[in-house]
Amino acid sequence: MESVLLDVLGLTSLLTLAVLMLPVARRLNFPYTIFLALIGIGLGLIVQLGDKIATDGVAGEILTALRGADVTSEIIFFVFLPALIFESSLSIDVRRLLEDVGPILFLAIIGLLISTFVVGGAVHWISGEALVVCLLLGAIVSATDPVAVVAIFKELGAPKRLAILVEGESLFNDATAIVMFNILAAMIIGAAAVDVGGGAFAFAKVFIGGIIVGYVMARIFCAIFARLHNSAMVEITLTVTLAYFSFVIAEHYLHLSGVMAVVTAALVLGGRGRTAISESTWHNLTETWELIGFWANSLIFLLVGMAVPSILADAASSDFIILGVLTVAAFVARGALIAGFIPLLSRVGLAAQVSRKFQAVMIWGGLRGAVSLALALAVVENPAFDPDTRRFIMLMVTGFVLFTLFVQAPTIPWLMRLFGLDKLAPVDLAVRNRAMRRALKTVSTRISEIAEEQNTDPKATEQLLAHYAGRRHELDDETQAHAGLSKDAWMTVGLGALLGQERHIYLQRYSDGVLSSELARHMMRVVDDLKDALKADGLDGYRRAYRLHLGFDRQFRLALLAQRRFDWTQLLSKQLADRFETLRVMRAALIEVRKRADTIADFVGEETAQLLNTVMTERLDAVDSAFDALKAQYPDYATALEERYLEQTGLRLEETSYRELHHNAVISPEVFHNLTDALRQRARVLEERPPLDLGLHPEQLVAKVPIFASQPPERISQIAAMLKPYFAVPGELLVRKGEQGRSMYFVSSGCLEVGLPQGAIQLANGDFFGELSLLHGAPRTADVKAQGFCDLLTLDARDFDSLLDETPGMREEIERIAAQRSRDNAAANS
Repeated sequence: MESVLLDVLGLTSLLTLAVLMLPVARRLNFPYTIFLALIGIGLGLIVQLGDKIATDGVAGEILTALRGADVTSEIIFFVFLPALIFESSLSIDVRRLLEDVGPILFLAIIGLLISTFVVGGAVHWISGEALVVCLLLGAIVSATDPVAVVAIFKELGAPKRLAILVEGESLFNDATAIVMFNILAAMIIGAAAVDVGGGAFAFAKVFIGGIIVGYVMARIFCAIFARLHNSAMVEITLTVTLAYFSFVIAEHYLHLSGVMAVVTAALVLGGRGRTAISESTWHNLTETWELIGFWANSLIFLLVGMAVPSILADAASSDFIILGVLTVAAFVARGALIAGFIPLLSRVGLAAQVSRKFQAVMIWGGLRGAVSLALALAVVENPAFDPDTRRFIMLMVTGFVLFTLFVQAPTIPWLMRLFGLDKLAPVDLAVRNRAMRRALKTVSTRISEIAEEQNTDPKATEQLLAHYAGRRHELDDETQAHAGLSKDAWMTVGLGALLGQERHIYLQRYSDGVLSSELARHMMRVVDDLKDALKADGLDGYRRAYRLHLGFDRQFRLALLAQRRFDWTQLLSKQLADRFETLRVMRAALIEVRKRADTIADFVGEETAQLLNTVMTERLDAVDSAFDALKAQYPDYATALEERYLEQTGLRLEETSYRELHHNAVISPEVFHNLTDALRQRARVLEERPPLDLGLHPEQLVAKVPIFASQPPERISQIAAMLKPYFAVPGELLVRKGEQGRSMYFVSSGCLEVGLPQGAIQLANGDFFGELSLLHGAPRTADVKAQGFCDLLTLDARDFDSLLDETPGMREEIERIAAQRSRDNAAANS
């Protein structure tokens, strides 16, 4: 009982001290994590002098508790590390990470290996320690820690790409360092022989295996989230268990990389979670993880700082010489990798260009922290290492970590200011100025109204309004100084803002239960693809991207192939139903977004706002055209979907009304829950999308063709056995002029266009084409293209004569129409 009490007392004391130091650090304008490490060192000195300090009561108990608060490698690995890694990875934009995955993986894997050998070789040369021990030290100190530097980046508003590069490298190279550590440690203690090939295989297995474990775990949890409804506490708690389950299962049970498992799980959750968890719950989830990360970060820096005095107590002058060589070697290796190899990767097309300014901050911003100290503690705690090796590793790692924290970290803000990386880009600065000017104008108007309503002293009002007017004039001057932005730049800003609104609409529809998680994910991908295209090629790229998404992707074409080759309609039915919903949802969102285009005129200018409205109208017209083509083919299904959407909207509005009544205390909580429970039950019924019947039943299609309609039912069944249903999509070229014909087509429903010299003609329900080539063995005489979705029946050349001979009157009718078409073609060509 006494031990538990002391543990609780020590933990709460450290946490209280940590959170109280946050406002102090802000007041001193000093990096919080570094300030905590300094406080921790002070606590460590107090604990060491504890026997000489006479304290009684609570203070004495706290001092006793802190004396027993030893930080171990297992505590760092299994308690702090999963939380820190998950919280950092959860906030990373996966798409932006993938844009720079080349330099990130190079630095995290190849770069860490090179750094290990450079640092290990230099330390071996100066210290005389065994080479494998020095390589182990090199692997430990090559693991960068994103926590401190990312906190600085957030405070200074560093460019997003710079933060992604530094944080992405740190997350991935932590895993590489741990794998290298395990391999080298096994060699030192004799548990494994020196085997380069075996080591490379073990590294690949552990690294990739961790990724697989994290991905599988995250997908399982996302599937669980998708089935939960309004269970915020359950969903948030499950994300905590996901982080620790991923780490423990991979690291402890499967002997794979727990770090990579947690990184992957967080990235997958960050990518898919927004469409598996409601928007309000996601907001609470991110705040919860920020709090968990803050606690873990605060405690670990305090605990690490407390351990420093005892570690450095027996350091000799020769140790500092070795530490100096280690520091120089580490910086030389990192500088050569970032300034030398990254530009080389860019030149050969394996990575995007990284500016010299970014390179300088990346070199200086490679701080070391929790992972390096945890690995050093793992050596100290392992009796298989000899005492001199344990002392050497712990001393060197601690000294180097302290150098990066107390020398590099405080000077990163100065370096960023030197390169101007703490400032907004010209486009962002222009948007910021216009946003501020609009806000100041609104505030001035509102102040005038309030002053008039409350009979405020006119002199005070005029003085305040003059202040706001002065700020607006300053902004006008600054805006003129940055007036060099092109129309294309403002167009990109405007389209980016509208895409952000479109994305928000989709997320809101998902939160309201109108969109399924699968459809919401698809709409997010569409918006992300449009953003990428806009960023790469501006307006032209945006237009190409939205037209591409209105086309038919690979999955649709595979489903189409399955229907045509194997008569499997289930896949095609799902693809068409998905297309129905996608176009309907996109159409509704674009109508809403287009209404908002005028609201951003203050930011992008009237001319750009008008062009934005034109572009949005073009896109909406294209969506309308694609939706109308589907609706024309399946009008009943379109009506069913619209009814379902309207009912879902009605349920959402009804729930909003009940919430407002409950918020205003008009109805009691019991009545509110009774009403909303009934709504949720109905909403669950509406989640099931009605099935789409393609109508590709051979006998039904045959009966729709007038030339077969008079046949008796048994003959229609025989004809249906010869004909094969064929589903055509808009724009598909079914017959090409000049090619040899192998089949003819009967139109059950739909519209097609025949390109003839005398002009195009339309084919509709009941028509047929392709018969001339089969009758005369001649090449096709015209192109035939589907104008919309069409249900066709194809007759193979092998069955052509049999069908005509066995069906009374059919040969005569087809030959009559074929002869007329031949005469028309001859007349047109003469």
